[in-house]
Amino acid sequence: MSSEVPDTGKKLVELARSVYNSLKTGEVPELIMPSRNRDNIVLDPMYSVWRYGESKVTRSAKYVDGAEYILKSLYMIEFILEMIKGSKTSTLREMYYISEGWKNGKFGTQDESDIMAEDLEVITSLMREDFRLRPEENGASVIGNLTIEEKNRKGEFKRINCKDDVGEGGYNIPYNVDQEKLKIVSSDADFVLAIETGGMFDRLVENGFDERFRSILVHLKGQPARSTRRLLKRLNEEQHLPIYVFTDGDPWSFRIFASVAYGAIKTAHISQHLAVPTAQFIGITASDIMNYDLPTDVLTDKDQQALQAELKDPRFLNDFWKSEIEAMLKMNKKAEQQALAKYGLDFVTDKYLPDKLSGPNDLGE
Repeated sequence: MSSEVPDTGKKLVELARSVYNSLKTGEVPELIMPSRNRDNIVLDPMYSVWRYGESKVTRSAKYVDGAEYILKSLYMIEFILEMIKGSKTSTLREMYYISEGWKNGKFGTQDESDIMAEDLEVITSLMREDFRLRPEENGASVIGNLTIEEKNRKGEFKRINCKDDVGEGGYNIPYNVDQEKLKIVSSDADFVLAIETGGMFDRLVENGFDERFRSILVHLKGQPARSTRRLLKRLNEEQHLPIYVFTDGDPWSFRIFASVAYGAIKTAHISQHLAVPTAQFIGITASDIMNYDLPTDVLTDKDQQALQAELKDPRFLNDFWKSEIEAMLKMNKKAEQQALAKYGLDFVTDKYLPDKLSGPNDLGE
C-alpha cells in the first residue's frame, strides 16, 4: 500500500510545481479532486468496495477560499517534505499546532487540517502513512495465536506472538501496519472476530474464546482506526481468514460494520486497502432483540434518522439489512452487546456467538 519515501516526495514536489508553473505562466492555479460526499460514492467492481465516482470539485485561486486552500496545501506539503528529509513523524494534532507558526496558512480548526491531509491523499493517490502523519492514538488490541514481526525504533524486526507474548489486553496495533513496518509471519486460527466494545472484548478474552474457538480477537475500539481496518484486510488476504464483525445493535454500530466491509465516505479513496467485502456481520440485530428478549433502549431521533438514511445507503441495500433496519425502526428499540449478560456472563461465548457463527450465511455480507 505505502509508497517508497522518494516517490512520496516526488509526487508532492510535482504537485507544488504544478501550482508554481501556473503562476509562472500567468494561469490561475487550481487543484482538482473527486467530490468527497455520499452522492459520489459508487461500487468499484474490481475490488467490490465503495469508492468515489466521477464527480469532481475544483479549488481555484480565482476565489479567496480557493486561494487560501491552495496556500495551506503548499504549507502542508513543505511540512511533510521536511519530515521525510529528517526521518520524522507527526501526529495530526501536532500538525495542526505546527500551522500556528505559518505566516499566512494557519488552520482554523484541527478538522480543517485533518481534511486537508485526506485531500492530499486523494489528489496524490498516496497514504497518510506515506506523509508520516499519524493519529494521536494507535489502533486497538489483538489477542490470539497470531505471530508477527514488528520493526522497532532501531530498525530491527522483533517477533511477537499475540497470545503468548502479550498481557491480558493483547497486542496494541501500531499506526502503520504495512509490510515494511509489520510482517505477518503465521496464524493458527480459523477466523477473526472484530469486536466493537472494550467490555465485550475483555469478556471474550476472559472466557478464553480465542482458544476455545481457534480465533483471533480484534478490539475495534468503536469506529475502527485505519490501522485496525488495514490489519483486518491483511489477515483476510494474506492469512485467508474470514472476518466476522460483532457490534452493538444500533445504526452507528451498523456503520462500523459497513466501514470494515465496504469502506467509509472519508476514506473512500483508499477502500481497496482497508475494506474486507467478504466480512460478515454477527452483531446484535432487531431479530436478536426479539428472539432473545434483550434489554433495550428507545431509539433517539438521531438514531431513527440514521436508520432511515441507511435504507438508502448503498452499503445496506441487500435483503438482510433492509429487513433488520425496518424491524428496528418498527420496534423503536436498540440494544448493546452487553445486554446478552441478561443470561449470564458465559452466554455470549457458550450460546450466542457459536449459534451466529454456525448459522446461515446471510449475515450482512
